[in-house]
Parts: sequence; structure tokens; C-alpha cells
Amino acid sequence: MNTREEKLAAFGRLLDIMDELRTGCPWDMKQTIESLRHLTIEEVYELGDAILDNDLEEVKKELGDLLLHIVFYSKIGSEKGSFDIADVANSISEKLIFRHPHIYSDVEVEDEEEVKRNWEALKLKEGRKSVLEGVPLSLPSLVKASRIQDKAKGVGFDWDNAKDVWAKVEEETKEFQEAVENNDQEAMEEEFGDLMFSMINYARFMKIEPEDALEKTNKKFIKRFQYIEEQAALHGRELTDMSLEEMDVYWNEAKVKFKA
Repeated sequence: MNTREEKLAAFGRLLDIMDELRTGCPWDMKQTIESLRHLTIEEVYELGDAILDNDLEEVKKELGDLLLHIVFYSKIGSEKGSFDIADVANSISEKLIFRHPHIYSDVEVEDEEEVKRNWEALKLKEGRKSVLEGVPLSLPSLVKASRIQDKAKGVGFDWDNAKDVWAKVEEETKEFQEAVENNDQEAMEEEFGDLMFSMINYARFMKIEPEDALEKTNKKFIKRFQYIEEQAALHGRELTDMSLEEMDVYWNEAKVKFKA
């Protein structure tokens, strides 16, 4: 591993490169904070994919891409006279010190849960009116639901045990089925949302990250379905001409082949 001096030198090198690109590359010179936004979101998702694939080499590369964006935003901020990379680093350092009084002050905590409760209480002291303000509005709904529940838990608004949460899941399932039986489209949508929210809550109690779990299932389905496509092509068949029973044969083969 690199020494601290080597790490600082590497970061300094990146800052120098950013300065050169900003003054010499037509594309880099043209970028704004707004134009980089969608690219940054894309980089975060690519990092998430690498993490789920447990590909540490790819994680390293994607972290580099994300670090570039942080340096890029900071460079633009310095050009506007608003902030630079030192301000960014100092800002997060000060926040971490303030939110970890059990490390940097005389506050004592018993466990991780108490740390989380203190964290949310300190956020309110910083001027937030609601613990839910820290949940970005643009988050995907599945992730947002998980974060909302986690934030509420941080101030003690939570179920007592997993058994009660599962009872709520069963209750919501029944209400959704009733809406289906009544053919009430509006009620079905509402009850399905309630059911998903309850399932996410139960996943939290089971220490399952619902977004990760669903994405792993997505990847599993893609792998198996593409196997069906490959086998159909090898046998000169089109999926649209195959029966469900015929496709199921390949699907079951894929389950055995990939064992996932």
C-alpha cells in the first residue's frame, strides 16, 4: 500500500491534471456544475454495480471516476469564487467532528444504535426542521423508502420486533388482495405501495438492503433470460415462435448452469 506522502502526492497530481484540462481541453472547459450532474449520477450507479459484482478492480476505477467529479465540481466552484477542494475537505471534516462527539468530545455511547440516534439529533441542531429532510427527493422510490424508515428509526419511531412487522406485511397483503378482488385500480396502486413499504421495513429488520436484493434478482433474471436467447439462437429458433413450456426448459437449464 502507498504511504501517506504518496497518497497526498497522488491527490496533488490529480489536482494539477484538473487544472490543465480545465484550461486546455475543449470538452472540460465547456462543462458546468449543471452539465456534470447526470454524469455524476451515472458514475455512482456504475460504482454500485461494481460493488454488487464484488469486482474490487472495477470498484477502484469507478471510485477514481467519482473522485474526478468531486475535483471537477471543486475546480468550477473555485472559478466562481464560491469554494475549492480545501473548503470541501474542511467542510466534511468539521461535520464529522461535530457528529462524533463520542470520539472528539466527552460523550459516551453504548452501541451503534446510540451513535445513529445522536447523529440524527445533531442534524436537527444544525437547523433541520425534520429528520426526513436528509432524504434526497430525487432518490429512486425503493431506496427512498428504506432511507425514510432508517431516519425515523434514528429518533425512536420504529417497530418493536420483526414479528410485528411481518404481521403488518400480511395485513397489507390482505388489503391489496381485497382491492384486486374489487377491481379497484386506484386502491390497488395504493395498497401495493403500502405492501412494498412494509416489505422494505421487514427487510430492514432482517438486515437486508432491499435495493441490493432486488438488483441481484434483476441480474439473475437477465443472466437466465439471455441464456434462453442464446440457446434459442443455437437451435435456429425465435423466442416469439416458442411456447412458454419450451422456454421453461432452457430457463431450468440456466438455473442449474448458473446456480444462482
